Amino acid sequence: MSTHHIDLRLLPDPEFSHTHLLGALHAKLHRALVQLQASDIGISFPQYCLDPRSLGSLVRLHGSEASLQRLMATDWLKGMRDHLDTSAITAIPPQVQYRSIQRRQFKTSAERLRRRRMQRKSETAPQAEAAIPDSMERQPDLPFVHLRSQSTGQNFHLFVALGPLESEPGYTPSTFNSYGLASTPQDTIPWF
Repeated sequence: MSTHHIDLRLLPDPEFSHTHLLGALHAKLHRALVQLQASDIGISFPQYCLDPRSLGSLVRLHGSEASLQRLMATDWLKGMRDHLDTSAITAIPPQVQYRSIQRRQFKTSAERLRRRRMQRKSETAPQAEAAIPDSMERQPDLPFVHLRSQSTGQNFHLFVALGPLESEPGYTPSTFNSYGLASTPQDTIPWF
């Protein structure tokens, strides 16, 4: 259960963009969670905003005190410490609300959808193009983290969506994926 949190505030940097630093921080967190096989540490973005679309400069990690201590005992922030203001592990304040923070995946590329259709239906490129016009591309309006896949080396956007605010936690204990995001809508973190 998320009883404690750590705040990681990205500091302005003349050499690196906010987007680059947030992506680097999230990539390091992902690798650390995989290495620790931790499914009990969640992430939130208290400055999350849809207009303008942004996750903000504050990243909050949630978990038990022991889980957060185990994470911080590793050297996962190596190379990032100069770019962050990191708080101590602190108890969650009383009287908070809860919400799920999940990854949203979109089939955004018409070209990719056409290639998949050609493979699945043994169609030619013109047939797939007729079935999937460029207008089918979705333009997600959610904030995202720009990451690079460790397995394929390809860049991708990890879109982040907030669930509704609840007065009580969902599942206890909640489980989180290797990006620190909720596995289901019932896996919640304290929101404050």
